[in-house]
Amino acid sequence: MAAASPTAQPDARAALHRLRAEVAKAVVGQDAVVTGLVIALLCRGHVLLEGVPGVAKTLLVRTLAAALDLESKRVQFTPDLMPGDVTGSLIFDPRTAAFTFREGPVFTNLLLADEINRTPPKTQSALLEVMEERQVSVEGERRPLPDPFIVAATQNPVEYEGTYPLPEAQLDRFLLKLTVPLPGRDEELGVLRAHHAGFDPRDLRAAGVRPVATAADLAAARAAVHAVHVAEPVLGYIVDLCRATRVAPALELGASPRGATALLATAKAWSWLAGRDHVTPDDVKSVARPTLRHRLRLRPEVELEGVTVDAVLDAVLATVPTPR
Repeated sequence: MAAASPTAQPDARAALHRLRAEVAKAVVGQDAVVTGLVIALLCRGHVLLEGVPGVAKTLLVRTLAAALDLESKRVQFTPDLMPGDVTGSLIFDPRTAAFTFREGPVFTNLLLADEINRTPPKTQSALLEVMEERQVSVEGERRPLPDPFIVAATQNPVEYEGTYPLPEAQLDRFLLKLTVPLPGRDEELGVLRAHHAGFDPRDLRAAGVRPVATAADLAAARAAVHAVHVAEPVLGYIVDLCRATRVAPALELGASPRGATALLATAKAWSWLAGRDHVTPDDVKSVARPTLRHRLRLRPEVELEGVTVDAVLDAVLATVPTPR
């Protein structure tokens, strides 16, 4: 990857920082989730969003795409959704007596896969294969997806009837798992005031949302993130954290080497967004939970006691020696 020019780097960073203010015009109080989505874009990774219905997950993705001047599409995953409904399929055209390819919704920049765990494993696997390969293959012909391309898949954490939970091997394909919280009282009041004043979530332009960054800014930012320095002790710290999860008594599945490489990538993106050209141990700690939480599996008896994955990660972060 080519290095970004010194002038492009601060300009790109400033453009991405403006996203928060722009997204806040439509979505209140989700700065941490916006930052996570920006990190995913910088790392070419995908995001699993977990939150109860009604916390503006769809609006968040649409607003972020509008502020980045990117295309977004949404797919509601249902039990009868077929792989071709997501990736696209060949359609017979009687006028030409030939088959033509009709693109599926994956041909976009930001795809919101709503309630991904409500569709059968066959369709889940088709989407996850596209996420990994960044292309659709039909009848031996490869069709690349646009760049950038990320998937933001949502899961409802409180409703499991009629769902097909993603297995660990597929969860590991997501770069981050972000929790979309309920807003605080003041933030919820702000939501009500906006709707009372006429805010329409279907009309972002009327809400004042404008593009404040472009795909070119994102490309320059990716080049700058790639150049962020990581010292050998910090690399060792990332490895030690992941290895510690593999021997944690509360876990029956720890972070894989893919998890370690994901933690390296997100730490570099976090460091660059913070204005540094090198990764610190604190950068690693800041992104460890969203990068690793979905890659770990609790022992059943521990889960019954009410222990959470985040609590286990907190213990790991507290016990693994931090390099100086």
